[in-house]
Amino acid sequence: MPVRIPTIDERKFQDLVDEALARVPVHNPEWTNFNKSDPGVTLIEVFAFLTESLLYRANLIPERNRLKFLSLLGVPLQPASAAQGLVAFANDKGPLAVHTLTRGVEVRAGAVPFVTGRGVDVLPIEAKAFYKADVTDLSAEAKGYYEDLYRSATEERAGAAARFYRTTPLETAGPSGVDLGGTVGHALWIALLARPKDDVEQARRLIAGKVLTLGWVPVVDDAGRAVTPMTGAGAASTARLLYEVPWIDETNRSVQTVGGLRTPQYRPLTASPSGNVLLEPGVVEVMLPPEGRFGMWDDIEPTEAGVGEFPPSLEDTTLEERLITWLRVRMVGSAAARVLWAGVNTVPVAQRERVLNEALPDGTGEPDQAVTVARRPFLPGSVRLRVRAPTASAFEAWASIDDLLAAGPEVPAPDPRLPPGRRQVTPAPSKVFVEDAEAGELRFGDGQRGARPPRGARLVVDYECSVGAAGNVGASAVSSAPALPAGVTVSNPVATWGGADAERVDDGEKQITRYLQHRDRLVTVADFEAITWRTPGVAIGRVDVLPSFRPVRGGEPITDAPGVVTVMVVPRFDPLHADAPEATSDFIDAVCAWLDPRRLVTTELILRGPEYVDVTVSIGIEAVPGASVHDVVEAVRLAVRDFLSPLPAPGVENIEKEVALLAPPEPTFLQVRRGWPLRKSVLALEIMAVASRVPGVLLVKPVVLGRGAETTPAPSVDLVGLQLPRLAALSVIDGDPLPLSELRGGPTTSGDYLPVPVVPEVCG
Repeated sequence: MPVRIPTIDERKFQDLVDEALARVPVHNPEWTNFNKSDPGVTLIEVFAFLTESLLYRANLIPERNRLKFLSLLGVPLQPASAAQGLVAFANDKGPLAVHTLTRGVEVRAGAVPFVTGRGVDVLPIEAKAFYKADVTDLSAEAKGYYEDLYRSATEERAGAAARFYRTTPLETAGPSGVDLGGTVGHALWIALLARPKDDVEQARRLIAGKVLTLGWVPVVDDAGRAVTPMTGAGAASTARLLYEVPWIDETNRSVQTVGGLRTPQYRPLTASPSGNVLLEPGVVEVMLPPEGRFGMWDDIEPTEAGVGEFPPSLEDTTLEERLITWLRVRMVGSAAARVLWAGVNTVPVAQRERVLNEALPDGTGEPDQAVTVARRPFLPGSVRLRVRAPTASAFEAWASIDDLLAAGPEVPAPDPRLPPGRRQVTPAPSKVFVEDAEAGELRFGDGQRGARPPRGARLVVDYECSVGAAGNVGASAVSSAPALPAGVTVSNPVATWGGADAERVDDGEKQITRYLQHRDRLVTVADFEAITWRTPGVAIGRVDVLPSFRPVRGGEPITDAPGVVTVMVVPRFDPLHADAPEATSDFIDAVCAWLDPRRLVTTELILRGPEYVDVTVSIGIEAVPGASVHDVVEAVRLAVRDFLSPLPAPGVENIEKEVALLAPPEPTFLQVRRGWPLRKSVLALEIMAVASRVPGVLLVKPVVLGRGAETTPAPSVDLVGLQLPRLAALSVIDGDPLPLSELRGGPTTSGDYLPVPVVPEVCG
């Protein structure tokens, strides 16, 4: 039988008025005027209004008691998480000087404050990133012209064929970024430029030997994290980026000759990345060469510019005149590197606002005192509390602790349980407090477990707070700062991410059953699923937990792997891939950071997104006579997309989340709700059955099903491991289905030859 909250009194305003007027003839028969204008009726309505307010408050008592009991259980609500991002400073109009900004500089996106996470030397230069993009659409006439122009260069290299490229700005690549492995030369080229009115040589001498802070925003198509018992969440990748500049000597600024050929040589630079910039946005501190070893070759011939290993040719002569040097960034290792943005004078920022020297209520000397800050919720770990007793002359810092049961007594005393001669154990610190970040509350001990602030003691606190999801601002939203040097501006090149609002009470209450079972530890399959759903800062659309399962790229997974738990997570939204959301590195990292401290030390946790397999479907139907063929075709198309979708139907994900958090049902029940099941093949006959159940469909022709780019129909597409279907092409027509060859185009290939620049055609 469900437990229902009792209602003490259900009477409303009109019920009270009617009941009072009904008693008038018994107690006062002389009163016969019950119109609204009668003063007695007015008095009854006033008291009915007051009584209704009292009944409303009385009915809240069971609810208040319930919430109080829940707070005593110690089930915490998740506080708001701060957004993070990258900002780039620019010295466009100020004096030709290097400005050093310390850590903690405040920048703003409107009224939303951000704080820089490290210092930076703002160099008075500009930077533009380029890559060598393949050109495959040259006319035969243009191709012959360029082959004749660079014939001597190709003949010197044993007759290698020319590979034509076009110098393309990185900013034109779009949201998918640029895969360095797919560019000509497998590198990103960053041109360091002097400002339009500055002298190039003077700017080069000024920045020589300085630290160039390079910002890097990657695009990760195949994100995944593995947390092993030995390495934890911080396992580093063996792949890295190499940063190079042209090799210039003080006495020789010419291109070197190697093996009889003029070959440009590059000097590797010392680089210190903030993290693995191949998986997450970050900054890299690059030490530029000293003066005399920093610049460009001065003997590049016109037919050598942009050829082979030379930097890309610039058609914009104004950029060529301002060029200080080129910075080449290329991959070292086997991993892929896809970049969305790269720029200089960049630092990471976090959306947080500092509150300094806030006075809290004075100490009472009573056990279990609790005080609340003015700005809540605050960010966990940001509280700095200072207490000054009435008899003390200075403030004393108190530390934060996870559990007051681990705190020492206020007055140290010998343990009477120890025998004589046994050394007394040093007591734990007693001047501590416990944080409740979501409620903005600090709780102190009772004297036995943690000290009590003395009566009349002054309490002063510093902390940081966040606006949560409001900190996720778009690109270029950060545009001001309270105090920057003259001529220095700031902007965020990409949108900020990671901000989330505090957990609501109703969402927190759903966690009580699961929290009491697992105590926020990952033990059972239900624990993994429930805790993963609670990851702050991300919108999860699907969670699959596979125990004793190890996915293998490009092969059969291992289904008998003791101690291994694989969690597949799918984001709820993906603006670039709406039908098949992909788990980016930021998404995976957020889930990993949430699960890692909650796993058992003997558990190897593997976090992955789905591996999508392209599926091509062609359907031919006959509509019921009189029905709209267009409406029936669109209904069949929508039904097939929903059938093959990796996510639940709209509105179902919330129900699935609540079911997983409160009482996880049998796996067969979850498979129906959460989208296409894992390790289930796509069958042409099933798709035919789905199409036939659409209203208005009279007949469904045999469904043509294909895998990937294959043009040969197949009765099924088998899926293994973490594979899910993704509709690469879907055709629904009235009549016979189209063949697969008409739904897909053929791939194009190109060889790896001598890079040759191509001048873009311009209309005269």
